[in-house]
Amino acid sequence: MGSASSTLTQYDIEDVQEHCNNLFSQQEIVSLYKRFCQLDRTAKGFISADEFLSVPEFAVNPLSQRLLKMVDGLNFKDFVVFLSAFNPKASMPQKIELIFKVYDSDYNGKVTFKDIMEVLRDLSGSFMSDKQIEDVLIKVMQEAGYNKDSSLLLDDFVKILDHPGLKMEVEVPVD
Repeated sequence: MGSASSTLTQYDIEDVQEHCNNLFSQQEIVSLYKRFCQLDRTAKGFISADEFLSVPEFAVNPLSQRLLKMVDGLNFKDFVVFLSAFNPKASMPQKIELIFKVYDSDYNGKVTFKDIMEVLRDLSGSFMSDKQIEDVLIKVMQEAGYNKDSSLLLDDFVKILDHPGLKMEVEVPVD
């Protein structure tokens, strides 16, 4: 499984379904596999950062460089797990975990004020000054019970973001 010349067996499909907590149907997994094989232009069984950049929506995303670090070298199973967070059936904690990983650029399991500033700077571009971003971030962190020197863990992110009124509806079409 993984090279463009191979096909998925029923066992492979069920294994991938289990690996992604059954968030994708068998037909969706087959569609994702076809897309994976299209991206894996050299048929080596994993997708490189350069291959991911061939997806236009990905290439223009302001967080693409951070996302590239997360997706570089993914095999098919891990590709599906990565996409699971974008599935409408994914739980809020699953979506928050992906967001946490985007912010945790050094992969130390902690998100600092500086990490958040960098992401917000990427997202806002030239629309907000660093001072404006910092002022807003300080206020938000204080309201959540944290300060500029706090390091946030995944549990902190879940505590802050897992609210019934918050919607995170970013979806990746599978066909």
